[in-house]
This record gives sequence, structure tokens and C-alpha cells, in this order.
Amino acid sequence: MKRYLVGALVLSLPTAVMAQAIPASTYLIKAGASDLFERQSGTVMSSSRNPKVRSFATMMVRDHGQSTAEVKAAARAAHLAPKAPRLDTMQARNLTALRNARGEARDRLYIEQQKAAHQDALALQQGYATDGRVAPLRRVAGKIVPVVQHHIEMLSSM
Repeated sequence: MKRYLVGALVLSLPTAVMAQAIPASTYLIKAGASDLFERQSGTVMSSSRNPKVRSFATMMVRDHGQSTAEVKAAARAAHLAPKAPRLDTMQARNLTALRNARGEARDRLYIEQQKAAHQDALALQQGYATDGRVAPLRRVAGKIVPVVQHHIEMLSSM
């Protein structure tokens, strides 16, 4: 019986460790970088010849500008001062690749990058909405989740 209890405890340990909330400062950095990538890549794609891609890119600039404003307001409400957003290494590489691509290949690359970026954004927002410790940020993350889910739905039909 002891062996089963120990085994169950060991198996549940990674889940318990993974369920720990990320610090508010980390959430702010990641959310800011995510929105910045969406806005910058959306701006690059505003010249796409594909009307669906161009429309989606325009929506990304608008929606992620809105979520940036909401996260900043929530941070201020929590007496936090978020730093100016910066792309992480992978986002910077992806943006460079997008800028260098042309035509339909660029459209395909954009959609591929958006699918991955939105999965990451969804995990971040859902995680903070569930486990975040700063109430205003937790509320705004919960508000952002359905928007990101809608973006993912749109991407799956492109």
C-alpha cells in the first residue's frame, strides 16, 4: 500500500509544480512581447495580396493593441510599472524571416507563425487567468482568453 501511495505522490508532483503561478513581472514581460510580435508582424502583413491574410493582420494590430492597453491599465491598477515590451529571440527571428519572405510563401509563413504564437499566448493568458496572484492582471488575462481563442479559430480556417 505504501508503494502505491508513494508512486501516486511522485506522479502528481510534476503537475503540482507546473500549476505554480508565474510572477506578475514575468506575465507582463511575456504578454507585452506577445502583443508586440502580433502588432509588428501584422504591420508587415498589411501589404499581403491575400485579402483574408491582410484582414487578419489588420485585426491583429487592432486586437493586440487593445490587449496591450488593457494589460497596462491592469498593471497600473495593481501599482506595477511594466517595462517597455521587447521581442524575445524567437519572435525577433520570426519577424526577420517574415520580412524577408515574399508573396504566397510569406502568407504561409505568417499563418504558421501566428498559429504557434497564438497557442503560446493562449497558454500564457489561461495560465495567468487561472493561477495568477495579482487580481487586476488575472481578470484582464481572463478577458483576453476568448479573444485569443477566436484568433485561433480564424487561423484554423485559413
